[in-house]
Amino acid sequence: MSHAIAVADITGLILAGGRGSRMGGVDKGLQPWRGQPLARQVLQRLRPQVGTVLLNANRHVEVYRGWGLPVLTDAAPDEFSGPLAGFLAGLQACVTPYLLTAPCDSPLLPTDLAARLGAALMESSARIALPRAGGRLQPVFCLMEASLRDDLGAFLQSGGRKIEHWTAQHPTAIVDFDDTHAFENINTPDDLQRLDADVSP
Repeated sequence: MSHAIAVADITGLILAGGRGSRMGGVDKGLQPWRGQPLARQVLQRLRPQVGTVLLNANRHVEVYRGWGLPVLTDAAPDEFSGPLAGFLAGLQACVTPYLLTAPCDSPLLPTDLAARLGAALMESSARIALPRAGGRLQPVFCLMEASLRDDLGAFLQSGGRKIEHWTAQHPTAIVDFDDTHAFENINTPDDLQRLDADVSP
């Protein structure tokens, strides 16, 4: 019996809706790294793993639309309510059984992320699957059942903001990954330089 989730049953969502405050307020997804914007690097790694890709952004929407992606804004884009607001926008637009999120500032995300999270979710009868690397949970990379949209909406309405507080309310599978660089996110210009020095082209 196969425990795989079909690629076509997963919608990918790139999260590019944050303030980028530690990056000086710039749009992190559009910051160049190795010749391309960070979010485009994420797109290239995520696209083969999913049936379709959406992008959540609250700024520079037309730039992202120019990449040929549907762009979703948060319900209250001026509030920058955090990743869960992006999750909800993705879930509300998702027409597949599953949604897989990835931040726009992690250009080295695993190329087998969807497959491994999907297998763990199916094997454990969970509703959510999260990766762990270097002993740390990576909750912004989240595979979830699309049917959780109303539940997440209610959680946000109640004032909830932390991903871990929401996922803890549901059966969750945890998958260990060896490559900690795969989940590094870029918060400052120094992070960009450090990642470039640490990782071979």
